[in-house]
Amino acid sequence: MFVVGMDTTVVNVALPAIGQDLGADVRSLEWIVDAYTLALAGLLISSGALADRFGRRRVFQLGLAVFAVASLACALAPSLGALAAARVVQGVGGSMLSPVALAIVVNAFSDPKQRARAIGVWASVFGLSMAVGPVVGGALISVWGWRSAFWINAPIIVIALVLSAVFVPESRAQQPRSLDVPGQALLAVIVGVSVGVLIEGPRIGWVSPAALAAYAGVAGAAVAFGRLESRRPEPLMDLHLFRRPAFTSAVVGAVAVFVALNVTLLISTLYLQQARGLTPLAAGAATLPLALGATVCAPLSGHLVGRLGPRPPLALAGGFITAGGLLLLALDSGTGVIWLLTAYLLIGIGFGFANAPITNTAVGGLPPDRAGVAGAITSTARQFGAAVGIAVAGSIVSGVGPAQFAHASGPAWLLVTACGLFLFVVAQASRPVADSVSGSGR
Repeated sequence: MFVVGMDTTVVNVALPAIGQDLGADVRSLEWIVDAYTLALAGLLISSGALADRFGRRRVFQLGLAVFAVASLACALAPSLGALAAARVVQGVGGSMLSPVALAIVVNAFSDPKQRARAIGVWASVFGLSMAVGPVVGGALISVWGWRSAFWINAPIIVIALVLSAVFVPESRAQQPRSLDVPGQALLAVIVGVSVGVLIEGPRIGWVSPAALAAYAGVAGAAVAFGRLESRRPEPLMDLHLFRRPAFTSAVVGAVAVFVALNVTLLISTLYLQQARGLTPLAAGAATLPLALGATVCAPLSGHLVGRLGPRPPLALAGGFITAGGLLLLALDSGTGVIWLLTAYLLIGIGFGFANAPITNTAVGGLPPDRAGVAGAITSTARQFGAAVGIAVAGSIVSGVGPAQFAHASGPAWLLVTACGLFLFVVAQASRPVADSVSGSGR
């Protein structure tokens, strides 16, 4: 989880340097981020099913190896296209890490309260990686250039491979599912085309023939996916799960949280380095409060879920993200440092409080032997939200000069605020404490 989280933050800090070195505009930089996120989102559920069938530790270690090789390819990429291709492979490896790691954690704890706390710790590692990533990445990029942002993955992955071999027991589902290849292909089309048209919309036109064809393609694939999955005995995604309000709220809430997070990361990176002229190291340090808030509050959120259920931490998450988004609505080219740091801290605290209740609610809605699939569905929602957040944020500021950047970013901060407000709805739809604790053990 640390590797996946740090890669996200380091690459965001590196984007301006990548653009300058490879001659990429904002739209092209969106693809550098979303090439990874789309592969991740499209394959997470299948990777979870593979882990349930062939062994979670085995698939986890394979994912680490693929991620390492792809990271080296990113570091050596001679062109923008080669970098995007390597990022796709990196996403393939990443799809075997996050949900499988969660499945390993869930299977290690049978007590619902302990499991909720463990998920909080698991989520806090992402916050820790966010804290380390911008600062370490900024320092590396300032000294050795953007390619060092990918070299740094190698030693961490070696450590993870050794530790997983020594400490992680092998586990499988008692009744693993068969792979759903047609469903996987349709899901990849839905995710890839919908995000792709958001990125390319400003260039091709939102009502151009190409855009209209993309809308039709997404709608057709979604209808076909729904029909296919409702008829298969072992579907890629059990659509009946979405009849449970708690599960549906967790999935939609995951999308909203990661839209808000990734809009904040991308807009802040471009604003601090291009509009304010900060170095990568200074820009990374400026977003440190966001990461620290997430790191500190994630385990606290897990503790609250174990004692009170998901509603209180989700309401706190909604309040803090909303407050941070409202502060950033006042952003201009000379906004004070304290104002910025406070806004980032509020959003980070909100993000920290959100992850554990969302994950616990989703996992609690499925049997323990389907933990890989449970984690994969929620992780897919997160990565889809991340991809959408990057695409929308990039579309908002695409082609905007440094002098106009702060004013042009206003709609992005409105979106962050709306995501925070939506979490209050998710909190109301989540199960109360008794149902949450009993559901986690089902």
